[in-house]
Amino acid sequence: MLRERMKSLMVGLATAGSLAATIMVPATTANAATGTDECAIAPTWSAGANYQTGDIVKYSDGSVYVAERDNPGYNPVTSTYYWDPYACGGNGNPNHNSFVVSEAQFDQMFPNRNPFYTYKGLTDAMKAFPKFAHTGTDTMRKQEAAAFLANISHESGGLFYITEINKDNYPHYCDRDMPYGCPAGQAAYYGRGPIQLSWNFNYKAAGDFLGIDLLNEPWQVETKPDVSMMTALWYWNTQDGPGPVTAHDAMVSGAGFAQTINAINGTLECNGGNPRQVESRVKRYKQFTQILGVPTGANLYC
Repeated sequence: MLRERMKSLMVGLATAGSLAATIMVPATTANAATGTDECAIAPTWSAGANYQTGDIVKYSDGSVYVAERDNPGYNPVTSTYYWDPYACGGNGNPNHNSFVVSEAQFDQMFPNRNPFYTYKGLTDAMKAFPKFAHTGTDTMRKQEAAAFLANISHESGGLFYITEINKDNYPHYCDRDMPYGCPAGQAAYYGRGPIQLSWNFNYKAAGDFLGIDLLNEPWQVETKPDVSMMTALWYWNTQDGPGPVTAHDAMVSGAGFAQTINAINGTLECNGGNPRQVESRVKRYKQFTQILGVPTGANLYC
């Protein structure tokens, strides 16, 4: 579970866009022309404008984005939950609904999962991370998916636990040295979700990256399936933890499953720290790669 191991992560992120919109003005809506025409007439993104799902905007650097969800003018560069890069002409836009793991395979991997953890929640969460399980060969994509699912299976008891079991720990995850404090309360930042996100600074960092106010509303991680999965994907794709690389980079670079364990728990498990925990993760990874019909690859044990 992410407790002390996350204490050493970044304790603050500079927010490139404001979460609170102060001006609500209608956005110019692109017509239903071709992708190229849509890009040609796309309005420049404006902070505070009221955007709806499907709106296409041009950022100040010339990049084009499409709104994946209604939002009050969140910055498309930082709010990846609400915006996706858009390829003009319609070619190259990632199909986030094409996941290398089918729903039937997901059900096979997690036969006793909590109903809170849904396949749709996972695929919706993946929209914020277009490179996850969409990088490299088909085998590489399936190996990364299996590695991610194996690790969160280990962390959450097979996607069963939503919140940290030991409630006595709850008040411990508030670092008052942070300038923003703990606005949701001293005991509000306990472990939640598939990777058990904890500590106020990690809720802020994940929320800032996703464009969701998790610092003030951490309960979203235990009430919204997609947000819950996004926090796990945030760690997987952006945080190297005790390891030299992120778990995503470990799988797409060929470093192997061992480095995903290192990115999550480092010496707490690796290098003899806790061989039983390592074995549990590797066992699940082997099971999941078998379900997906791909080899495990080298470097399984850290």
